[in-house]
Amino acid sequence: MSILQKAKNYVEILFKDKLSSVYFYHNFIHTAYTVNKAEEIMKNTPVSEEDQEKVLVALWFHDTGYIECALNHEERSVEVMKAFLHEQNYPENYIADVEKLILATKIHYEPQNLLEKIVKDADFSHFAGHDYSDISDALRKEWELTNVRCFSNEEWNAGNLDMLKNKHTFYTDYAKENWEPLKKKNIKKIEKKLEKEEEKKENKKEVSEGKKEKEKSDRSVDTLFRVTLNNHTRLSDIADSKANILLSVNAIIISVCLSVLVPKLDAPKNSHLILPSFILLLSSVLTIIFAILSTKPNVTKSTFTSEDIANRKVNLLFFGNFQQMLFDDYNNAMKDLIKDRDYIYDSMVKDLYYLGKVLNRKYKLLSITYKIFMAGIIISVLSFGAAFLSL
Repeated sequence: MSILQKAKNYVEILFKDKLSSVYFYHNFIHTAYTVNKAEEIMKNTPVSEEDQEKVLVALWFHDTGYIECALNHEERSVEVMKAFLHEQNYPENYIADVEKLILATKIHYEPQNLLEKIVKDADFSHFAGHDYSDISDALRKEWELTNVRCFSNEEWNAGNLDMLKNKHTFYTDYAKENWEPLKKKNIKKIEKKLEKEEEKKENKKEVSEGKKEKEKSDRSVDTLFRVTLNNHTRLSDIADSKANILLSVNAIIISVCLSVLVPKLDAPKNSHLILPSFILLLSSVLTIIFAILSTKPNVTKSTFTSEDIANRKVNLLFFGNFQQMLFDDYNNAMKDLIKDRDYIYDSMVKDLYYLGKVLNRKYKLLSITYKIFMAGIIISVLSFGAAFLSL
């Protein structure tokens, strides 16, 4: 396994086990996004393979310090990286180079060389993202939950505009050419938001304090649901991807065994290989079965009455429920849902809860699948070894 795959697995487990759930932005999703963007830059920039590896290792670890504290997290990230690379027996000069790249992600640091420029651009690549608004909201929510600061819409948009327009710049040629135009589009979107806020001020000169607090609360709740549902969906995609890998690997193992190994077992001289071969095939079949179960759609279908709809006992956001309804009934029920914000939140909570239940089942089955695969491989290898030693 390459050092980059080891680093990815290490950071993914580290964030899963130790990172607080309040970090809606500085998490594994942001880290993986940053690594992908660095790879994009380096595909279009002449960088040696060794330097590419250093950049990617640095980016895998650049936010790991958040498991302890946001303050001076870069220095804490360096300590996590050093412990990992020492365990992998990497030389001190290599570790020192990666350390410099992690420290180059500090917000006010000016990069001194090409590798630092790549790291810096990758870390701020979301400024040119099509979903910049959602990413920005995630950071805003994170700062609110970690008591950094709460912002009004106008304050937040003005701060974002100042950052993108006056304080940030891309350094690599690739980012300047390909990302700068996208960043300018995001700047225009923020400017339009500020203009709308200004128009609202002119049209509504007097707004009660209670209403302002309610709007702020609603906005926070909306962001919470959007980011959480998005994270759950990505976790589901990750689980399906892992299950598909296991399916492919074990399908290959079974194919090879059936075409190459099994036809030779009827010979007396190969009788000692029957049991190990059976164990290998059995473990592969069990792995495939559990991998299929983990990815198998589990659509619940239920019947309900108009009284259930009136009493809000039906989740209208799940297709397994409304697919049995007549369009007119569904249309009327959705109009009632849209008019009542509490009803909307109740429906979203139900949707989030049952999505979590599905994810729990999926990851439990995936965990069993990995254990079966690992145990099967170990026992098969030991059995083959014992069979040959017994000759």
